[in-house]
Amino acid sequence: MITRKLFSAGLCATLLTLPLLASADGAIENRFDQRGDRIENRLDNRGDRIEQRLDTRGDRIDARLDRRGERINERLDRRAERLEARGFEGRAERLDRKGDRIEARLDRRGDRINARLDRRGERIDRRLDRRGDRIDRRMDRRGERLQRRWDRHH
Repeated sequence: MITRKLFSAGLCATLLTLPLLASADGAIENRFDQRGDRIENRLDNRGDRIEQRLDTRGDRIDARLDRRGERINERLDRRAERLEARGFEGRAERLDRKGDRIEARLDRRGDRINARLDRRGERIDRRLDRRGDRIDRRMDRRGERLQRRWDRHH
């Protein structure tokens, strides 16, 4: 703004304004670089935190499902042992099969939950990538506009 007034008034201030303009251009470029770096770091940190939360949540769900399956199997095993001791082998086999079905159902449920968490994590990664790309494009356009302004005045 100051340099435009000097040029429009016809003052010969080239020796004074050229270093100022170059330093202002460098300062603007540095500011945009720093801002872009901060935004990129924030996006990376946010993505890392989300990924950690998803991993932690998936691990807790897996552990809970495993504990539940173990408790059910222990109960069924105790019941089967009691029935076998009484001579009810057929009933014990049915209970064993039932335990296998319950275990398979818990495994399927855990797999579905993990798949859902994986898909959610992928969607979040894609969204963060798109945001980062959009910010890069904006920074590039802003830099081009500043370069055109700089070129117009020099």
